[in-house]
Amino acid sequence: MNLTLLMYLVPSLIMFGCGVYGFLTRKNMIAIMISLELMLNAVDINFVVFNRFLFPGQLEGMFFTLFAIALAAAETALALAIIINVFRIAKKVDINEINKLKF
Repeated sequence: MNLTLLMYLVPSLIMFGCGVYGFLTRKNMIAIMISLELMLNAVDINFVVFNRFLFPGQLEGMFFTLFAIALAAAETALALAIIINVFRIAKKVDINEINKLKF
């Protein structure tokens, strides 16, 4: 079965759209971070798919994806540390509660 480029891009577009929707509508910091990770994974899929269809046999898209995954892991660790510190002070991880941290 010959898979076309569109069969890979449509699920990636749906994932990215769900991530954007979640990022813009959620008030919980953890849900926002999950939405951001969903968008990053959709971009990673696009890296791999375009590498396979445009440059078969080469691995540049795979290397970009591995680099993006490493950056996403570092971003997640940093975001979780920030969320834990906000929770210690505000006792909630709601975006609206961050206003309490202002001087």
